[in-house]
Amino acid sequence: MQSGLQVRPVLRVLFAVAVLVGWLVATGVARPAEEDDKAKKAVQEVLDSQQAAWNKGDLEAFMAGYWKSDDLSFYSGGEKTKGWQATLDRYKKKYQGEGKEMGTLTFSELDISIANADNAIVRGRWQLKLKDGKTASGLYTLWFRKVPDGWRIVHDHTSKAD
Repeated sequence: MQSGLQVRPVLRVLFAVAVLVGWLVATGVARPAEEDDKAKKAVQEVLDSQQAAWNKGDLEAFMAGYWKSDDLSFYSGGEKTKGWQATLDRYKKKYQGEGKEMGTLTFSELDISIANADNAIVRGRWQLKLKDGKTASGLYTLWFRKVPDGWRIVHDHTSKAD
């Protein structure tokens, strides 16, 4: 009888630990590393596709990395742009307007952090090389969300270096 009483508290503790771990995994507080790796890879693929599209001069394909919603937000140069179409129009005006060029875009120093099953933060550096040899560069922070179409940028905050 004595040993049975000693086993029960151990089983209760093991059960409580199992329930806690199950809850942490279910709520996204503790996630298997493979899930985070898979999400990071998916986010990286979006960024790679954007870079390739930009360098082909295809803004529509570049914008496929953004959430196609009126709730998309883009902050840059002291300006706030709201909505997918308004963001595309901003890019067209700034990089495809008269006398403008898109240049060659490079992303570097990427830090992809998975917050939970549906959200990620990406920090990095961008650089544009223009035909005349000039360059522009800066930093960005992107909030990615997993939406029905896959991982998409829902907020972009980009700064330009002086």
